[in-house]
Amino acid sequence: MKHIAALILTLSGLINAAEPFIDKQDLFIVGDNPAYSLYHIPGVVVTAKGTVLTWCEARKRAAGVSDWDDIHILLRRSTDDGKTWSAAKNIANVEGPKVKNPFALKMKNVDPNDVTYNNPVLIADKDGTVHMLFCLEYERCFYQRSEDDGLTFSAPIEITAAFDAFKKDYDWKVLATGPNHSIQLKNGRLVAPVWLSTGTGGNAHRPSVTATIFSDDQGKTWKAGDIAVPCTDEWINPNETVAIELNDGRVMLNVRSESKAHRRLVMTSPDGATNWSAPKFDDELLEPICMGGIVRYNYGDQNGILFSNPHNLDVTKGKPEPGKSRTRKNVSVKLSRDEAQTWPINKLIEDGPSMYSDIAVTHSGTILCFYGRSGEKTGLAAFAGGRLTLARFNLEWLTSK
Repeated sequence: MKHIAALILTLSGLINAAEPFIDKQDLFIVGDNPAYSLYHIPGVVVTAKGTVLTWCEARKRAAGVSDWDDIHILLRRSTDDGKTWSAAKNIANVEGPKVKNPFALKMKNVDPNDVTYNNPVLIADKDGTVHMLFCLEYERCFYQRSEDDGLTFSAPIEITAAFDAFKKDYDWKVLATGPNHSIQLKNGRLVAPVWLSTGTGGNAHRPSVTATIFSDDQGKTWKAGDIAVPCTDEWINPNETVAIELNDGRVMLNVRSESKAHRRLVMTSPDGATNWSAPKFDDELLEPICMGGIVRYNYGDQNGILFSNPHNLDVTKGKPEPGKSRTRKNVSVKLSRDEAQTWPINKLIEDGPSMYSDIAVTHSGTILCFYGRSGEKTGLAAFAGGRLTLARFNLEWLTSK
């Protein structure tokens, strides 16, 4: 009888097991709005109510110094697990006069009349609030919030003063939040990675260091944490960073850099702000100098960590090929079941030019990877692609061979 019962349970599990699936939908395409020639910096988050929010930077120009371009921040919403979407809406606007960052004006081809909104970060609060940070001219930082799942946002409040505490350790002239979604800890603290630069190097974004800012009062006030990754000969220009809370309560940062190891940097803190461990390279996470995404998968009896980025490191005779090793292609999603110690599962999402990505999990367990990929505009392929695409898939697809 025991054998029969076991067989019944096994057959029941096979019957109830979900079929692997993946589908893709382009949410922002170059040419769909004549006002914009480039969509970049994709982000995605799932709110407490289950609404999926995707956002990006919409840039006027497709070439040149587009980080300092005329840039808007656009948002789309889905209330059906990411299947259908609202129209794109501009969600960042600061009233009053705006002045171009003086370090931008030292570069060629920067239009002093352009207004640069940059590096949006959204955090889904467990109480239903959606917190949002964004920057203006890589010089000022603002906070706003939505109480209706991203339909509307409050008037932005400047929080640049929170960054002043960093100046005792690093005399920054350029700042940026995230980008990507960020996190709320189990104790309610909001944590957002930031990077800071003196603005004296390439694109006025280098050299750079990485840190976090945090709020313990649901976004009303923000404070600076410690510098998590300085710029050294080993850790070169750490910048765009993502965060995740580990099961033991520590916060882990996963950091892009330009280091010769060609690997992502990771470190942990007991509170997401202070006492960061020494940065270490994760040998399994390749780094073609590109933003990545990280999120916890906690659905049913499965609990793990997902990571997305371009999985590329072209080599010749065991050594990285100059130039090619930094090509943005092969966006992939990895799964760790041991709190980011190892990444035994790696699945290709996009075979070919593909770039920045963010990742989220819906209330039904569907995984969402929102990323840039090549389109008809071939000249964009190496940088940001011609479109931003949402890949929807389940854990069964990710773990299937």
